[in-house]
Amino acid sequence: MAEVVVVVPSAERAAFAAALPPDVVLVDGGASRTASVRAGLAAAGAADLVLVHDAARPLTPPDVVARVLSSLADGARAVVPVLPVVDTTVVVDARGVVTGALPRQELRRVQTPQGFDRATLADAYGRLPDGAELTDDAAVVHAVGVPVHTVPGDERAAKITVAHDLVLAERQVGR
Repeated sequence: MAEVVVVVPSAERAAFAAALPPDVVLVDGGASRTASVRAGLAAAGAADLVLVHDAARPLTPPDVVARVLSSLADGARAVVPVLPVVDTTVVVDARGVVTGALPRQELRRVQTPQGFDRATLADAYGRLPDGAELTDDAAVVHAVGVPVHTVPGDERAAKITVAHDLVLAERQVGR
């Protein structure tokens, strides 16, 4: 049985409750991503699989979700959708001077939803030291030695973080 848990800012809980179906479980978020995911995971009931998805990626196509779930069904304990890095990526020093370039053929941009065997994700968060903040949930499980598998992502799952991203997303949905 699928269960949907949405982690929300506590001050916006009523607005989310009014907008979402009544069977969605609402959980107050924490001061950080890590705290918010911990809260969501605690409220997730007895699910065997967990998908963690950023609301900042509202246009993620269903086939990305299907690929993540398929990889989990095939035995992966952790899986993320990824896209190749197409820009040259450089390393710079404290003065802003380029010191080298990274081999982009080995680099990927990670998207969500990130999928996990629930026990694996819960164990990894349980072993994360207090105060530790990692960039995403895949980094949390990777930090405890769990292999993180990848599936193809989708450019439509772009993260909306700045005003320009919102303009592009609106164009995508025909507004």
